[in-house]
Amino acid sequence: MTGTVTTGPAVLSRMMLGDRLVEYELRSRVLDGPTRLRILFPHGYGHDPQVRYPVLYLLHGGDDDYRSWTDEGQATESTEDMPFIVVMPHAGNGFYSDWVKPGRYGRVRWETFHIGELLPWIDRTFRTVAHRSGRALAGLSMGGFGAMSYAARHPDLFTAAASFSGALDTNRYTFVPEIAARRDGGPIGAIWGDRITQSVRWRAHNPWDLAPNLRGMSLTVRTGTGLPGPLNERAKPDPLEAIVFHESMRLHRRLERLGIKHDWHYGHGTHNWSYWSKDLRATLPTIADVFANPTTTPTPFTHVSAEDDYRVRGWSVHFRRPRMEFSTLANAHCGGFTLIGSGTATVRTAGWFEPDREHKIAVDGPYDQRTVVVRADPAGRLALSLRLGPSGHGRRHTVQVSISEGT
Repeated sequence: MTGTVTTGPAVLSRMMLGDRLVEYELRSRVLDGPTRLRILFPHGYGHDPQVRYPVLYLLHGGDDDYRSWTDEGQATESTEDMPFIVVMPHAGNGFYSDWVKPGRYGRVRWETFHIGELLPWIDRTFRTVAHRSGRALAGLSMGGFGAMSYAARHPDLFTAAASFSGALDTNRYTFVPEIAARRDGGPIGAIWGDRITQSVRWRAHNPWDLAPNLRGMSLTVRTGTGLPGPLNERAKPDPLEAIVFHESMRLHRRLERLGIKHDWHYGHGTHNWSYWSKDLRATLPTIADVFANPTTTPTPFTHVSAEDDYRVRGWSVHFRRPRMEFSTLANAHCGGFTLIGSGTATVRTAGWFEPDREHKIAVDGPYDQRTVVVRADPAGRLALSLRLGPSGHGRRHTVQVSISEGT
């Protein structure tokens, strides 16, 4: 699955920009050129080598960069009293994704860099709480998309996500990511492919489609309506903010329908830093509180994905099928699970079982009905291959699996 690399980046330079702010230049092993990021450290970081700190990954929007939150968004001032590290990476106009076509800067693999290379480097290099309970995401506009998309695609890694004026449903206004890609030299369809023929790949990154995966996190969605608000100097509507308002509202309504708790805030305002800096200040106490009182992992859980291989909450799923399509691992717990999709799949549970003990497993699906005995491996995991059924024409099949106590 996207987001895995074997080695980390090399540090090319390090520059102190203030008593808390440091800028790094890194040579990534998955990007074609060097990249930069800024890090804000909490006061007292260097005093006690035993203390570890949670991390907020703060993501910039389109046509901005890793400097924007400190240069324009007042991130330094807003986090003055916050007891956590703030990491602000660069992402170009890449929509926090691995592109299917190269752009002006060659290979564009932002998700693999951020999730698979940068995040482990941060945990190795600094005194972090290297666990889901110690990581959060927040971002504006394109970065709001990135925060919610990364959280939904990698729910094991983050305990909170916040979006400010975020592009949270790419099923609508699909020209927005395409315009962003063009600004980085990408052709039409550079990010996720052709919108018609590769619609599943688009949806595989889309927060609206992946909303079930956000259950169990602290979620915040803030947006303006596009109409001038109290922080506007000119009384002129903003069509871009109106677009992200509708996208943010669609995610809000989807979360409501799913019964997923979240903070929803909107009001008159436009697509500019006056509102985003205010959004950050208003959200920081929530992030500090969730770091102090981490959310719990939902059990049982449900995970939606279009990837052929994914790992979530200690489980792994590997599909063999002719085309990319969505699947759902539903109601997964120690007593069983439901798998919805097509083709064949191998499911390996989390290590919830006594090693080397046999368990009776009942499989009930239209193409797979049987009872088998499976022995837990030394890590306490059970592995099972399943036949779901043929794919095509949007067909998905349901297999229910029940796991009895050990024999």
